[in-house]
Amino acid sequence: MQRYFLLENAELNQRFFIHNREDIHHIKNVMRMSENQKLIITFRDKESYISEIVAFHDEKIEVLTVENVTRQTELPVEITIASGLIKGDKYEWMIQKATEMGTHHFIAVQSERAVVKLDQKKRDKKIERWQKIIKEASEQSMRLTIPDIEYKSNFKALCDIMNEYDYVIIAYEEEAKHGESGKLHQIGNKLEHGHKILLIFGPEGGLSKAEVDLFNDGEKVSLGPRILRAETAPLYALAALSYQLEIMR
Repeated sequence: MQRYFLLENAELNQRFFIHNREDIHHIKNVMRMSENQKLIITFRDKESYISEIVAFHDEKIEVLTVENVTRQTELPVEITIASGLIKGDKYEWMIQKATEMGTHHFIAVQSERAVVKLDQKKRDKKIERWQKIIKEASEQSMRLTIPDIEYKSNFKALCDIMNEYDYVIIAYEEEAKHGESGKLHQIGNKLEHGHKILLIFGPEGGLSKAEVDLFNDGEKVSLGPRILRAETAPLYALAALSYQLEIMR
């Protein structure tokens, strides 16, 4: 059953209106739904309801909540991925898959070695497109919330928010060369429900030493003996932590 989001709090047997133009287009022209058909709506309070289409109006769709079908699909911790910009559509692919895997927040960073350079105009358009990709991935993967995304002009800007996190983890390939292999697992064992984690990744070419040195108070970890692509590394870390937190516990 198709899922949509509404930024209101839910109650059973209550009527709501869908105003989002893209959602209206999808319901009417893609799904070709009609009155009395049902869809799932996830609300701001992370409650999900099977909802029945009551009526189509000019610029809105009226729905009625009929059954609470909320199921916990969020990670027990809040993970933010801060990664250097990646060329082509690789960054879009990464945020789509990372959303499906439970990421809470994204920070796109203009790093020293990034090939991609964004001016203000391009940046605004990119963020709008990225947010749309994240929303669609959240609907597809039955998330209870839609992650958001922001832009930072360099990794130094992250230093101002480090104290907001319980753990700051830097994926650094030099750690693998030194034989480090178990630190990510060790951190995973310490994580508790509600903890906030900042995962930091470089672009193609990795993080510079100067960028890594900004996070001396963080935990530098290896992601195994192989060199991963910039778009693969965040997914590796997410999969490892998800398995440890959701499957093994």
